[in-house]
Amino acid sequence: MGSPTGGTGMTTRLAFIGLGIMGTPMAEHLVRAGFDVTGYNRSPAKTRRLVEAGGRAANSIEEAVADADIVCVMVPDSPDVREVLAGTGGVFDTARPGTLVIDFSSIRPDVSNELWHQAKAQGFRLLDAPVSGGQAGAVNATLSIMVGGEVADVEAAQPVLQAVGRTIAHVGPSGSGQTVKAANQLIVAGHLELLAEAIVFLEAYGVDTRKAMTVLGGGLAGSAVLNQKSEAMLTRSFQPGFRVELHHKDLGIVTSAAREAGVVIPLGAVVAQLMASLKAQGNADDDHSALLKLLERLNGRRS
Repeated sequence: MGSPTGGTGMTTRLAFIGLGIMGTPMAEHLVRAGFDVTGYNRSPAKTRRLVEAGGRAANSIEEAVADADIVCVMVPDSPDVREVLAGTGGVFDTARPGTLVIDFSSIRPDVSNELWHQAKAQGFRLLDAPVSGGQAGAVNATLSIMVGGEVADVEAAQPVLQAVGRTIAHVGPSGSGQTVKAANQLIVAGHLELLAEAIVFLEAYGVDTRKAMTVLGGGLAGSAVLNQKSEAMLTRSFQPGFRVELHHKDLGIVTSAAREAGVVIPLGAVVAQLMASLKAQGNADDDHSALLKLLERLNGRRS
């Protein structure tokens, strides 16, 4: 890993905006990696863990980014990123020109590209760097990070990326990271849906489902989704590692982007509708593995 001093002997100052279930552990890892981290969150209480880890809390975006060399953003959706970066009192208004901005959020590729052009026009360097791995990946610093932007900026961001992730790939120009993340969310949703169907099917026959998951996981049907989510489905424990509401948002990005590209995604469209139904039935704050609940309802069963 590169040095957070950037070879100058001075500690790199980093602002982290968005301290939710993903942003907080990521910011903590950056403190441990030697960065001077100042965090900001709309709900001030959420800065407490960062302060306990050795970071500092700011009362505004302007305060957080005033002296920052790098700004990291991890907020829920496209409008949130637009507000944080381009809104009044946002990063583009208050940070120093030349600042490297790393957006870890998962948003629409077209919005990411639009913000990149605005950043460039105002003298900022912007990367879209959405992540996969959920809360566990954030806590363990094992996230997969798909990065869009210019080569020199990706190189400059490596110490930050390596502090929070394990698999890091520069996948193309601005917006490319968001496009790859959309594909990731499509694949994950499809796996979750089929895993839920398989469990309902197996339970209907009264087999030992836990042993079934073990043997299925050791064969071609095995996947990270099966390994990480089958236990939650079997025990009906849906504490959020990644909320239904966020996956619903991401599948909206996928279906919209596919339509714009003229790409047909029939299974993706069905899973997007099932996730939308799960959200509409009051499960927005459950983990996305709660797709099992929907499959049970479709089969006339209840947990």
